[in-house]
This record gives sequence, structure tokens and C-alpha cells, in this order.
Amino acid sequence: MGLTSNKVLALAIMVAVLLFAATVWLWPRLSRRSWRAVTGRIGLLLATQLALFSAVGLAANNSFLFYGSWSDLFGQEQDMGVVVDHSASGKRVKIVGKQMLDVPGGSRPAMGGQIQKIVVVGEKSKIDSPAYVYLPPEYFQPKYEKRTFPASVVLTGYPGTAENLLKGLKYPRTAFMQAKDGKMQPMILVMMRPTVAPPRDTECVDIPGGPQTETFFAKDLPKAISETYRVGTKPENWGFMGNSTGGYCALKIAMHHPEQFGASAGLSAYYKAADDPTTGDLFHGSKKQKSRANLLWSLDHLPQGKSSFLVTTSKGGEANLKSTLAFIKKVKSPARVSSITLDSGGHNFNTWRREIPPALTWISGRLSAS
Repeated sequence: MGLTSNKVLALAIMVAVLLFAATVWLWPRLSRRSWRAVTGRIGLLLATQLALFSAVGLAANNSFLFYGSWSDLFGQEQDMGVVVDHSASGKRVKIVGKQMLDVPGGSRPAMGGQIQKIVVVGEKSKIDSPAYVYLPPEYFQPKYEKRTFPASVVLTGYPGTAENLLKGLKYPRTAFMQAKDGKMQPMILVMMRPTVAPPRDTECVDIPGGPQTETFFAKDLPKAISETYRVGTKPENWGFMGNSTGGYCALKIAMHHPEQFGASAGLSAYYKAADDPTTGDLFHGSKKQKSRANLLWSLDHLPQGKSSFLVTTSKGGEANLKSTLAFIKKVKSPARVSSITLDSGGHNFNTWRREIPPALTWISGRLSAS
């Protein structure tokens, strides 16, 4: 059973209740001062508290999805290595698994769509990274067999996993329901984490002598997906969105590459590259590259392309309110900017779940299929 399984949570709650009942029942029998009685009382108290904390922790994790699996919890890499023969076929995407959506008719791709687990081989960046691709039901329907679809890259925060986008933030299910209700057009989602060189947080930067993360997201990924799926290659065919670090990456990549991405959405984004032990030295002394990674500086000093930006914040709970307002003020034509400002909402999954449906509708409305 998986870490986020409701069965695991129910089992933990049941064990906590049984241990509590056992403690109440056995306490009178353990009231003597013998070493066995004292040991029994200590053991029951410790076991009951451990079970209680485990149940509370599992409930919190199911709500916020801090960890997506047992291996994630214990710090183990969960993505198995995949051997890709670069010389044999020249393919830049290797499909390694498929799964259905938990929606009505989800067992049939033409009814519920499909999620494919893939490995993307970076031609220029030399980075290979796993991803999940959501294909809407229309992708498998005969009447759409010659149609291309808009696509959006979706990034989680650091150090999150791509599974968070499926299980915790429910991007595929939300996109399915939004399209079914006529609120957005069918759209392909390419879901990843920004950490393509784990465990380092590269902040989507081309690091001198290190991972070329910006090149991977801006060049390799769109090309590989367009060569594999029915997705166009024009900027109006491509969007980019994410939360926290993923939101910063989405805004930065789209801002610096308007020739590739027509729209981007940053949920609870920050606006300059982090600089801490997880990132290491990103710029190797280059003030130019460090300034370029500051989005507010870029808006003031670099030409603004024909891009659409969506930024989100809250009046209470988010630390990015002031910088988000500054970002909005600095965006000039031909670029456009929209925003979502909640009355309250912290830097967490509950906030992003409130923002994802309108954000998907917004980005879908700024992309086209052809």
C-alpha cells in the first residue's frame, strides 16, 4: 500500500484507537511498582503516542502531499534508470508506462484520457529526465486524429516530485473536468519537477560547467514532445506553468523565450533565483547571468516579448505579495499580465488547488491548437 493510500491512513487510525483502548483497559493491571509493570506502562504510552503521531502525520501528508511515496519519505530516488540507446532510433521520448485516470470511463483512453510516464532525452542539454504526459480523451478519438493540441509544461516546486502534480494537485483530473464542462479546450500537460539534476536545485539556469537546465526546458523538451505527440511548434501552441520554484521557472523560461512559449503562469512564484546550499554556485561570478535570472530586473532592462503572464498571490499568507505587485507594474506592451489575488492563502497545496482551475482556464484561453 502506498504512503498516500487511504487504506494506510485508516490502518494507522485503527491501530491508534486500539492502542488507546488497550492502555485504558490494562492500566489498572499495570499500576503496581514492579519493573514489569513500569515497563508495560512506558511501552503502552510510547506505542500509543507513536501510533497517534503516525496517524496525524499521514493525514497531514495526504492533505499537503509533502511526500509522494515511501521511497520519497526515506530519501530514496524512486525513478528507475532507463537505458536509452541514443544512436539506434534518434527518438527523444521513451514511453516507460501508462495509467488511466480516476474518472468516469477512465479505463478507455477515448473516454478518460491517459497518463503516460516518459523519459525525455535532451538533445542539446544532454539531460535525461522523467516526466508524465496527460493526453485528453479527444487525443484518442477518431474525429480528432489529424488535429494538433496545445500543450503546457507543468512544474512542481523544489524538492517536490512529479507525482505531486498527479496525486496532490490533481492536474490531469482538473484539466479533464474543466474541458468536460466547456471551461477550457482539451490540452496536453507535460508534468515534471524542476530538479532535472537531483538533488541540486538548479533554478532552471544554464550553469557554467554544470546542468544546462534552461536549455532543457526551453529547447529540448518542447522539441521532443512535438516530435512525439500531436503538438504544434509555434509559441501560441505552448504554455508553461508551475508553483513556487516551478512558478518562477515558468515565468522565467517564457519571459526569456517568447519564441517558444506564448503564455506562462506562476502560482506563488518568486522572482529571482534562490541562492542557498541547495543551489550551489549558479552563475560562477557572472553578474549578467545573475541579473538575467532576476525577473524584475529583466522586465526593466530587456526587451519584452509578446507573452502573456499570470501571477498569483494572497493578501494574507503569501510572502510574495509585494514582489508580485511590482512584477505586474513592470510588464509592458506587447507583453500582457493577469493576476489572481486571494484574500488569504499560504504557500501550500490547499492554496494552489484553489488557483489551478482558473489558471488552467486562463492558459488554455491564450493557446491555440494550430
